[in-house]
Amino acid sequence: MTCLAVMCIAVPRRLPCGEYILRWPSIAEVLDLPSAQTSETEPTDDELADEEPAESSAFLALADTVAIDTIPEPVKQPKIPALQVDSTTDSRLFLARFYVSLSQTGEHKVRVMHYGDSQIEEDRMTAEIRRALQSRYGGAGVGLVPLVQTIPSRAVHQELHMNGRLITPQQGPRRYLVHGPKRTQRKDGLYGPMGQMAVMNDSLTPGSEQLVSIVEPLDGGPRYSSMRVWADTTIHYTCSSDTFWLSGKGNVYALSQETDTGVIVDNIPMRGCLGLVFTKIDSAQLARFYAQENVTLIIMQFGGNAIPFNETPSTIRAIVKGLRQQVRYLQTCAPEASFLFVGPSDMITTIDGVEQTYPMVPYMDRLLRKMALEENIAYFSLYRWMGGSGSMQHWQETGLAGADGVHFTRAGARKAGKALVEWLIDGIPANTPSDD
Repeated sequence: MTCLAVMCIAVPRRLPCGEYILRWPSIAEVLDLPSAQTSETEPTDDELADEEPAESSAFLALADTVAIDTIPEPVKQPKIPALQVDSTTDSRLFLARFYVSLSQTGEHKVRVMHYGDSQIEEDRMTAEIRRALQSRYGGAGVGLVPLVQTIPSRAVHQELHMNGRLITPQQGPRRYLVHGPKRTQRKDGLYGPMGQMAVMNDSLTPGSEQLVSIVEPLDGGPRYSSMRVWADTTIHYTCSSDTFWLSGKGNVYALSQETDTGVIVDNIPMRGCLGLVFTKIDSAQLARFYAQENVTLIIMQFGGNAIPFNETPSTIRAIVKGLRQQVRYLQTCAPEASFLFVGPSDMITTIDGVEQTYPMVPYMDRLLRKMALEENIAYFSLYRWMGGSGSMQHWQETGLAGADGVHFTRAGARKAGKALVEWLIDGIPANTPSDD
């Protein structure tokens, strides 16, 4: 013990050793004594004075080539007065437009769009939101799905056939993603409402100008009543019994299975995305879709992908500043919609041999809530709902989180999704009709 104590005092805490850095505990850590913090620490509430980002000087001004089915005129939403808020405000007050729209689902469709990172892949959290809202307010179908599905979904089984044979996503039409590598991105910003699209063009993939897409629902809920395709006017399609037949050359932005009334909830996962990509999507496309489809709630669930690679408050502030810009951009595209931002969950890592919450998780959670209140949008803190710092370890022990200490298991995602939609529904004002 004496020898080890001497080494604790004599050996530097970080000792370079070839390609590696050996970390050695201090005598204070071994004896569990309080020690002064020498690194940049998390700011206090009084230090959260974040610089306001400049408004976007211009949006993409490109022609909208999306062909959308003939549908009724967009529903006019009531004027909602501005609210005075502080740190104790229940941010669900900002969901007034969405809550009002739920009282009208017996007459027309209400659309909810859930954008997020890999935490919502496979339709895991979104499925719980969809199930709860549709069981209470009507509606059926999984909503939007891409023509080419590369990530399996728990909501639908999807197949793509070309010239009579089953093909893999890699053999199908070329895909473009707003959140993908540069080789998959477009210069014109025409990605559509899902932030991704596929090009039917025989010059890129021989035979891909004639496709059959099969989308079979797996959720066991009520059957949808309509099948739709969002594409260029040069694309022709027919639909019947879970099958889409498409022909022609052009861009296909999304397929959809839905109803004409009730609630439609779209799951739009963006793996590895920080959420800083929406300003790359053509604003005219988004605005037209949001208005014609009566999108009354947009959920944005981002932030977790920033945590493992950023260790200082300054980098987290820069990312939150960028997310603020994305919120403002989408608010401009969907001025009649309510917005809900879902913050990152607790996330754990190993620091000096000890499993603990990433230092920047609580700071990002506080910054995101501050940003949400200032931008008049709702905020749900997954981190605080889970139990705060260190809660991910308990989730791992109970089978609700994976070994990486970052992602939920399917059971954990269901639990989180149920909590989110219960919080959402519990915020409905008493004077708003809850059932039609």
